[in-house]
Amino acid sequence: MTAGWRPQRAIELLAGTPAGGGQDRPARALLQALETGGLIGVPAQLVNIPGRGGGNAWDQLARHAGDAHVVAINSPTLITNRQLGVSTFDDTALTPLATLYTEYIAFLVRADSAIADAAGLLAHLRDPAAITIAMATARGNTNHMALAQLARHAGADPRALRLHVFDSARHAVADLLDGKAEVAAITAVSAAPELAAGRLRALAVSAPQRLGDLYAGTPAWSELGVDCVIGTWRGVIGAAGLDASQIGWWENALGQVAASTAWREELRRQYWVDTWAGPAASRDLLERERGMLAHLLVDLGLCA
Repeated sequence: MTAGWRPQRAIELLAGTPAGGGQDRPARALLQALETGGLIGVPAQLVNIPGRGGGNAWDQLARHAGDAHVVAINSPTLITNRQLGVSTFDDTALTPLATLYTEYIAFLVRADSAIADAAGLLAHLRDPAAITIAMATARGNTNHMALAQLARHAGADPRALRLHVFDSARHAVADLLDGKAEVAAITAVSAAPELAAGRLRALAVSAPQRLGDLYAGTPAWSELGVDCVIGTWRGVIGAAGLDASQIGWWENALGQVAASTAWREELRRQYWVDTWAGPAASRDLLERERGMLAHLLVDLGLCA
């Protein structure tokens, strides 16, 4: 690690979803791991700035050029927000610090739903406007893209999907339980309490293979012959203009978190799949994702 920089004042970790949301959960787990591991040496606080699939938080991050005391949780909407015109700043100017894990999508119904299984969902998606689906956190995100892949598999136009979109997956769960939506497409852990209580049923997941624990009996779409392997990677990103010393400090601290037993247990508990990468590999990931996500947004009719 390049010597020189270390935090001189409190760290702010920005999360672009409300408490309990998809960016809030890793932020809280990460702060706890950094603090209990004695890795930062200064106070740290979580700042929730929900809205626009994380866009409000990243706009705030962009105002702190050169300041490594302010970092944010990132996700694919960091890229798609600009492609969709939701944000105007160039995310390539920001500084990737790490990729932590990938979170896959669960497709769920109420326990008493007439949709019995994944095949039943595909049958309903032949007329995508006839079924309402709750999801988070923004149109054009990976949840939306996964639904588009299922609609295409069913022979339907994904642009006809009828969606209720929320800033938090927990709000999507409430929408499903209230009977306002028939299906939810959300991160797997977001439905864990209701799955455990028997209020919801999981039909399938978008992971490369089955997830454990509550999802051990839930098939992956790929084992059903459906091309739908897609997830939301999450990591940590800094503002523009960070130097090698600042980047190196964060890479070292985050790398120690990723290697810890406590973090690996958190991955298991949250149904997160370890996809750790450091700053250089994370920048490469963003570049690869940029083209792939643009192609899927065109298929959704959201980009030209």
